[in-house]
Amino acid sequence: MALKVYNTVSGKKEDFKPLEEGKVKFYVCGVTVYDHCHIGHARSGIVFDTIYRYLKTKGYDVTFVKNFTDIDDKIIRKSLAENIPWQEVGEKYIKSYYEDMDALNILRPTHAPRATEHIGEMIELVNTLLKKGHGYIVDGDVYFSVDSFRGYGQLSKRSLDDMMAGARVEVDEKKKNPLDFALWKSSKEGEPSWDAPFGNGRPGWHLECSVMSTKYLGNPFDIHGGGKDLVFPHHENERAQTEAATGIKFVNYWIHNGFVNIDREKMSKSIGNTLLIKDFIKDYHPEVLRLFFLSTHYRSPIDYSEKSIEDANNVLHRLYYTQERALETQKGKTVNPARYPEADELQNKFYEAMDDDFNTALALSYIFELSKNINKMVDDKDEGLIPLIAYANAVFLSLSDTLGLLKDDPGALEAREKVHHLSRIGLDVSFVENTINERIEARKNKDYRKSDEIRAMLLEKGILLLDTPKGTEWRIKHIVP
Repeated sequence: MALKVYNTVSGKKEDFKPLEEGKVKFYVCGVTVYDHCHIGHARSGIVFDTIYRYLKTKGYDVTFVKNFTDIDDKIIRKSLAENIPWQEVGEKYIKSYYEDMDALNILRPTHAPRATEHIGEMIELVNTLLKKGHGYIVDGDVYFSVDSFRGYGQLSKRSLDDMMAGARVEVDEKKKNPLDFALWKSSKEGEPSWDAPFGNGRPGWHLECSVMSTKYLGNPFDIHGGGKDLVFPHHENERAQTEAATGIKFVNYWIHNGFVNIDREKMSKSIGNTLLIKDFIKDYHPEVLRLFFLSTHYRSPIDYSEKSIEDANNVLHRLYYTQERALETQKGKTVNPARYPEADELQNKFYEAMDDDFNTALALSYIFELSKNINKMVDDKDEGLIPLIAYANAVFLSLSDTLGLLKDDPGALEAREKVHHLSRIGLDVSFVENTINERIEARKNKDYRKSDEIRAMLLEKGILLLDTPKGTEWRIKHIVP
């Protein structure tokens, strides 16, 4: 099946055909570095990381660019609030960004350009737009004239009247049209500025991505991605100014991920319901967030709640437990994997789902089904099934890796989950271990009634005891298939 991609500009799925056979040029709008990243940034990061991984899995040579906006009004305000130079604000939050993305196992892009490294190219683009009659200067500010670009609104599918009525448009009496946007802003006293023929100042936000994307990927390029909130005005403006300057198509495929809601309310800093990635991973393994986001199609909105995260947490640990059990059957043995047709079939279905506009929700269902098959074979305790288990587990791990899952050590993950579960119910590991020792003593004394009472008491607390040849082990019940 050929890869199909939903293109925002056409509003439908299209066959994916890169400009150059075997190669993909891919740009995603990065963050403005004035604060720590929240889970909305995590969704965008995980969505486009998964697309990047899958394109590479399909054999494409992918050049992936994701920028940093390191000069902006918010950065200037943060520098004043923290009493540090604006450059240090950028450095501080770029470092924080990488800490978060690395924790989420998000691959680094091929290029990660910063806006301030490309001011010269931005000045050239503004000059080109002025010469072609697409821009005008008022009091040192340079604006793009949307009336000069016939296709304005095609990406967001809005008429100029609709955009005027429904969009948050910066009010400025100097503009010829309220929808006109800043290409270059004159700097106020004490603000950072760069010399330019049209006056000292700094670039507008939209200008930055046009320059950085085309510098590293050329013009046109294959895929431009970002959150749905960027369709208008950011991407609409990017497209307008780039095509106005070059006279050719800017991007072939526009891909946008849906919003994150928290308890059915849109996440927004203005209402104070954002959740930082750093805070999330204090309580949960980072892959919980990845699994949670991938369980819903990337274009759909997703609702974050305590229950949905606990559900994702339980599922993740069951997947890790499947891996652990499959590997345990092979321990100390020389195993030659034998082809397991059900695994091949599920693998084919996985790729079909991913080829259908990166349908990770459906793709995950096939990983879950393969996990059930592996556990069933392990439960059969048939030595003859071990080669099939080995083959199925290799497929299971390969598909999980395509989605950036199951990258940690199962034992370390299980230990973390034990502590997490016990802390939620007000207990600690020493309590469980001491209670297990009491049960061992009761069994030695043939006090089976007390032994059964201890087992039942722990089970009520979500702790499952497993009597094995190596002794009594304990697991968190919800992660045992």
